[in-house]
Amino acid sequence: MFRQLARRVVAPSARFTPAPLMRSSLRNSSIIAVHRDIKEDNPNIPFEFNSENKKRADEIIAKQLGFTSISVMNYVAKMLDMPPMRVYEVATFYTMYMRQPMGKHNIQVCTTTPCQLCGSDDIMKAIKDYLKIKPGQTTPDKMFTFQEVECLGACVNAPMMAVDDDYHEDLTPEKTVAILKTLQEGKPLEKAGPVSGRLSCEPFSGRKVLNSPEPNDVRKFTRADL
Repeated sequence: MFRQLARRVVAPSARFTPAPLMRSSLRNSSIIAVHRDIKEDNPNIPFEFNSENKKRADEIIAKQLGFTSISVMNYVAKMLDMPPMRVYEVATFYTMYMRQPMGKHNIQVCTTTPCQLCGSDDIMKAIKDYLKIKPGQTTPDKMFTFQEVECLGACVNAPMMAVDDDYHEDLTPEKTVAILKTLQEGKPLEKAGPVSGRLSCEPFSGRKVLNSPEPNDVRKFTRADL
């Protein structure tokens, strides 16, 4: 009787709904971390280093074929006399190993926080609109592979993208498209680094320190007995 009365008197408490920890949408890398057999990449495709590359095997993983296929990994495991799984672990963990057939030029755009705050979304849109592909895809003419990647370590020069082995920084959508057009025409790019005109990562307003013509003699500021 008492329990029945208590149920009538005590109102049920409002259901507690925890606030979500993250409100922004999840953005994944366009690089796949597991192997999937495809026509261009499966264990039945033979791979051998050519005579020139055999001499430089310590420096070469995917330069000969253009990407790290399953046959490349099996060959490296055999060459190094180690279980293939050890090679798979390295190649699937580090995003620098390309696991899919690549275009002639690899375009990697950083979209982590510093670059995003400085306009990397506009750079991504400019590339998507111009090349008509999405991150993780290659243009039909095999000229460009487009990737969205995590921090490339050039935050002070954001936004930036890597074209093959070179960084192009302080980008605008217009200058990004100009770089792509130059590559399409088969012309060499003028130089890597900032496209804004500033030197390296110095302030936009110019260098503020170490401006003296001669370096200071440290003995002027330290103990005489040192």
